[in-house]
Amino acid sequence: METWSIRIHKDYLKFSAAHFLIFPDGTAERLHGHNYKVFVELHGPLDAHGLVMNFKEIKPLVRELVDELDEYVLLPGKHPVLRADRVEDGATEVRYLSRRYLIPSEEVRVLPISNTSAENLASYLSAELRRRVTARFPSMTVQALEVGVEETPGQRGIHRWRADP
Repeated sequence: METWSIRIHKDYLKFSAAHFLIFPDGTAERLHGHNYKVFVELHGPLDAHGLVMNFKEIKPLVRELVDELDEYVLLPGKHPVLRADRVEDGATEVRYLSRRYLIPSEEVRVLPISNTSAENLASYLSAELRRRVTARFPSMTVQALEVGVEETPGQRGIHRWRADP
């Protein structure tokens, strides 16, 4: 069986963001930041022109996604203990155990993930990219998608998704 894919890794497919990880024992990192890089591999059938998907069509979609995370504090909206609530003065109050942060709401992104690990960020970006490709290019069949999020050189979380056969 033959398969085809395209891989994308561009210097501009990156985002800088602050976060902290929460570990299984309840401890958490200090709030800190990374300059994340994003890598994508999309699998699908060749179209009549011999393309899985035109690079000119997929690169802007990935760029949109990274731009939506760039220069924000990223928070896990599905963590069982962490709370992020908007308060009256235009801020988001973040509480985790004894910690309390007050951050301007326009600088916060609460994501539908349980922790802000590179793996979960890759999963989030993968789901969003699949959704956007499907919405904007309905004739495109995504057979599989791999998204990598590198937080430091040589340290990357990867999410792989494959369509049901």
